[in-house]
Amino acid sequence: MALRSLDNTLPTSTPERPKKLPKTPAIHPQLNDENRAPQPPNADPSVDYIPSEDLHPIPDPESKLQIVMEGLESRDWIKVCESLNDVRRFALHHSDLLLPNLEKVVVVLVKAMKNPRSALCKTAIMAASDIFNGFGRGLVQSDGSDAFDQLLLQLLLKASQDKRFVCDEADKALHVMVGTTHVLHLLRKLRAYVSHANMRVRAKAAVCISDCVSRMGLQEMREFGLDSLLQVAASLMNDRLPEAREAARSTVGSIYGAFSSAATRSWRRVKYQLVRCGRTCAPQAYLQFKPSA
Repeated sequence: MALRSLDNTLPTSTPERPKKLPKTPAIHPQLNDENRAPQPPNADPSVDYIPSEDLHPIPDPESKLQIVMEGLESRDWIKVCESLNDVRRFALHHSDLLLPNLEKVVVVLVKAMKNPRSALCKTAIMAASDIFNGFGRGLVQSDGSDAFDQLLLQLLLKASQDKRFVCDEADKALHVMVGTTHVLHLLRKLRAYVSHANMRVRAKAAVCISDCVSRMGLQEMREFGLDSLLQVAASLMNDRLPEAREAARSTVGSIYGAFSSAATRSWRRVKYQLVRCGRTCAPQAYLQFKPSA
């Protein structure tokens, strides 16, 4: 009789045990270790912020201009910064060559100021300052395109932000703009920002208006409109920011100073005429023409 195999019998051969795989260290997210020195962040390529006085003329500007204009359209922001520095050289030393392309350059400046890279934004603002210095009164025209209007808006916005890295440079550009451009045309454009929704923009515009009025004589104030100037100052007197209120008071002081100066000059002319006519002792004439204290 055949024997039945038993399941509990030992196997005739033992199978090989599976080999252990080498252990790999688990990858954990990097944690802050107070005993380990922090690693330096990945730095962007360096950008040179060249002062205007260190910008030298270009040896061959005619052949360089087309290369610069192509560089402004580059997708490489470092290349755009380099081209903007060349634009600054053209504005300061070869402005006649840059003039036909000036509107295109201003459009590029506005685009660069909107870029989130602070280095590119600051370079564009520095270029704007040199363009103001290079083209001056001819840049702001009341009947021109809106390219300058967009540039003015961006400068006011950048001067109003918290980043001191960009804010200080924008303040310098606005100061240069007021000192070099046509005061009446600029004042007409700045007037619209008195009612801007951003109170910081209103404050920066108020400072620019005050600086413009301080450069104007009585005749220019009358040409702009004394009522309009006083309305602008009155609307800023109750602004939320002290910077805007102080600028409004300065504007009123400049208007008063212009009237006082004009009255003094008028009295001097009248007195000179009285001396010439031999009527320096005429009390009635003195009382009639003497300006009130």
